[in-house]
Amino acid sequence: MTRKNISSGSSWEEKIGYSRAVVTNGFMFISPTAATGSDGKIVGKGDVFAQTQFILAKIGEVLSESGSRYEDVIKVTLYLTDISRWHEAAQAHADIFLTIRPVLGMLHVMPFVDQDILVEIDVTACLSSHDALGR
Repeated sequence: MTRKNISSGSSWEEKIGYSRAVVTNGFMFISPTAATGSDGKIVGKGDVFAQTQFILAKIGEVLSESGSRYEDVIKVTLYLTDISRWHEAAQAHADIFLTIRPVLGMLHVMPFVDQDILVEIDVTACLSSHDALGR
């Protein structure tokens, strides 16, 4: 099995022992991602739509850095602290994935470590048509 760990450079990765993403056997698995800016502050406080947009842009960057794109995403999971606001996250999701149509799960979760985080997203992408491992 060939494996490539992708780091965001976050100190949490080193402290906890995880990767932003892992590419293996033609798949990319991206860790649950929050709307955390480069300054460590939460982007879009109080705004599920804005946080979802920001997160999906961050995920797009991770995909792009590995030679992939949104069209390769086959599964998305949205984790929401207030499931009654699902439609806000769904609209931001649809703005990118309406015609791609990956499988989707929405889960209601307890508050995250930072109470300003309203949504986190993880994705799985199929990279069989790409060589994201650099081979």
